[in-house]
Amino acid sequence: MAGMNELAILIKELEEQLVVCIRCGSCQSVCPLFDRTRQEADVARGKLVLLSGLMENIFTDPDGVNQRLNKCLLCGSCADNCPSGVNALEIFIRARVILTEYKGLSPIKKIIFKKFLANPGTFDTLIQWAGRFQHLFIKDQANVQGTSCARLVSPLLSNRHILPMAEKPFHKTLTDTHRVDFAPGSGPVVGPAFGLKALFFTGCIIDKVFPNVAHAGIKVLTHHGVSITIPRGQGCCGIPALAAGDRQTFTKLVDHHLELFKKEKFDVLITACATCTSTIKKLWPAIYKDAPSGIREQLQSLSQKTMDINQFLVDRVKPDFDGQLSVIPGKPREIVTYHDPCHLKKSLGVAAQPRQIIRAAGKELVEMQGADKCCGMGGSFNIYHYDLSASIGNLKQKNISDTGCTTVSTGCPACMMQICDMLAKQNKNIRVCHPMELYAGFIEEKTK
Repeated sequence: MAGMNELAILIKELEEQLVVCIRCGSCQSVCPLFDRTRQEADVARGKLVLLSGLMENIFTDPDGVNQRLNKCLLCGSCADNCPSGVNALEIFIRARVILTEYKGLSPIKKIIFKKFLANPGTFDTLIQWAGRFQHLFIKDQANVQGTSCARLVSPLLSNRHILPMAEKPFHKTLTDTHRVDFAPGSGPVVGPAFGLKALFFTGCIIDKVFPNVAHAGIKVLTHHGVSITIPRGQGCCGIPALAAGDRQTFTKLVDHHLELFKKEKFDVLITACATCTSTIKKLWPAIYKDAPSGIREQLQSLSQKTMDINQFLVDRVKPDFDGQLSVIPGKPREIVTYHDPCHLKKSLGVAAQPRQIIRAAGKELVEMQGADKCCGMGGSFNIYHYDLSASIGNLKQKNISDTGCTTVSTGCPACMMQICDMLAKQNKNIRVCHPMELYAGFIEEKTK
């Protein structure tokens, strides 16, 4: 019981947030997991009750509570829809940290997070070697999404359509210096973007699976007169470790990037990954524990400077979309639909800007039903609860297919992976891409 008393004291740091919940059940109507399972413990209200029970020493099963906490997509739908303003997403992340620090990480997670993810150079090397041998485990690509199936039956890979790692990650395409600078291109020499200096944060999935997204973003930004700096040695934003409750690895990664960034002078930090944007902007300053004043100020300043690439282009660069040619002569308008990443719309309120980019790229935007409903990826949720993830994702692919589109676009590379899997399993001839890829393609064709 002494151990449970200790845990109850730790959970009490969440008490001020927990008591805000009035148990109204508004979270039920928007929770994608509850929609599938209809279990109270799977919705935010139920999880908050479990945490209150631990805090009040009513429950004596921290393992069971931890399992329920980890059975969550961390999509933020509950927080976005809460009339009382309960930030359930932040509460669940903090609670996972508390329970993990109380119980400890599993041996396999210690290896993954502390030995590899926490050390960007080591992690890059590991992924590079894994990429060289991936052909032994997955079949050749044979569909428009570029996915492959596993050659061997395994609990992790069976029934999945997997996107292979890129032949060359984005960071390997850069010159071998501590930083890479891209000067403004042939875009406007005056206007809001002139003289802006941007630092580009790549993110793991874009670097290692979708390097074309990074290349497209650079093409678009430099075309519109933005100078870009990409510090070498970037790593993970830290959200996988944080979602697993490993605050130590999360803090180490934040410290690593703060050291990289403080060497640079920039007006804005841009990412093309919705999850990275949300993590840097919201979770870095919120979850970093006992930050000294200097680091706290640096985190706040960085948070204010961080923007999603779609938002930055529309709100800060402000190209004259209405005045430019929005259709390539002789080409029919391609039908595109857009999926709202949870971390982009629900956490950051960015929804109109990606759609404006798609229209500016000369595409006909057709809205799908439930565009802002979660695709079911949820990071590690997809690994541990794949059947539920696929059930949620299959609803998304049906809504995509029903629009009659040839392309679905989204601003999150993790969502791109999930949607590729779901569409490929149904043999749909619909490609998946980032809005920047569409707009970069438009620029290239227009300037031929």
